[in-house]
Amino acid sequence: MDISVEPILYEQKSVFIQMLELYNYDFSEFSNDDINEYGYFGYEHIDDYWNEEGRHPFFIRVNGKLAGLVLVRSCCEHNRLPNPHNIAEFFVMKKYRQKGVGKIAAMKIFDKFHGGWEISQWINNLPAQNFWSKVIAEYTNGKYDTFTATKANETGFTFDNSL
Repeated sequence: MDISVEPILYEQKSVFIQMLELYNYDFSEFSNDDINEYGYFGYEHIDDYWNEEGRHPFFIRVNGKLAGLVLVRSCCEHNRLPNPHNIAEFFVMKKYRQKGVGKIAAMKIFDKFHGGWEISQWINNLPAQNFWSKVIAEYTNGKYDTFTATKANETGFTFDNSL
């Protein structure tokens, strides 16, 4: 299985929007969000990924087929870290879950951006916590910290992969 992460080009914006709708549909189990009157969840930061420095959108592909997305930001929301990065959104389509696709994609993203990493999940999203716990423990050989941001209803992990 060939797993790759590739930057999303502006010309692929309509595909990016569709993939975000699939992600938001999946995530509504935890967010309790509803679609709007036009049948969409929406995502307010779509254009920011081409207009703001420090935002990096990627598609995940398996054997050349679209399989998910990763949105990376060059900042942290809850911690002070050197050369910070965080995973804003991470989505693997159900067909590709439990096959190592997410783990490989996450590790490829970590390798692309060196520095401090903050990966947070909603407290009620136990599958994401379980996934990230395993991936980060393996990637860092157990050298990571955890945090809880109670007001934001989030928990997560930090580590530094600076060279």
